[in-house]
Amino acid sequence: MDLTEHTAGNYHQIRGIEPQRVFVTDQWYSASLVVGARYLDPDWPVSRLADLDREHIAALVDLGPELVVVGAGSTQQFLPHESQLAFIRHGIGVECMTLDAAARTFNVLMSENRRALAALIISSEDNRAD
Repeated sequence: MDLTEHTAGNYHQIRGIEPQRVFVTDQWYSASLVVGARYLDPDWPVSRLADLDREHIAALVDLGPELVVVGAGSTQQFLPHESQLAFIRHGIGVECMTLDAAARTFNVLMSENRRALAALIISSEDNRAD
């Protein structure tokens, strides 16, 4: 499914999404990744929502966003309470949503020049937090 028409800009755009891959700016990615306006980590080692631990959260916090959008799976899930608190303690908003909703939200945030990250969890397994 195409999400946005390609337009010139100085930030990453999520331009397409399929069940097991995401098209960012000009390339498909089939593993979990973190995307920011000018930041891209295509080797983010989180394959399930339950794997998002203190170390991964600290790395996201260090990037200085005002908001982190976590996208996982095709059904609504919620971050564990401890994970939510880790972001809140640093004054960073966090939202967890489906992968496609996170992609759309990220694009809107980028168009508003927000300091946001999309942490997109792509896995062939169920992304449930358990």
